[in-house]
Amino acid sequence: MAKPLVMEIPHELGLAEAKRRLQDGTEKGKAFLEKSGLKVETLAWTGDRLDFGVGAMGQKVDGQIDVHPDMVRLEVRLPLLLSFFAEKLQRIVGDEGTKLLTKK
Repeated sequence: MAKPLVMEIPHELGLAEAKRRLQDGTEKGKAFLEKSGLKVETLAWTGDRLDFGVGAMGQKVDGQIDVHPDMVRLEVRLPLLLSFFAEKLQRIVGDEGTKLLTKK
């Protein structure tokens, strides 16, 4: 297993609103991933932490999202084969996460 990809996305929403937006966003993300042929194996909230796991073609990606009052911390564990895409994944997740957590 490669080194985990860790990201912190700051926000000004407060804990409750950030978590609500992430809950809504994860449901949309789950539907998108399943349409793309990926299997969402785990998607479970425990307090302010979301544990997730996604698998396809023998590869599994898992991690967690921790929601804090002023930032969201994402940790993703990628198998070695997929770690080559970590930079692109970090850019996409950072962009989408920032959009999701920007005040409207």
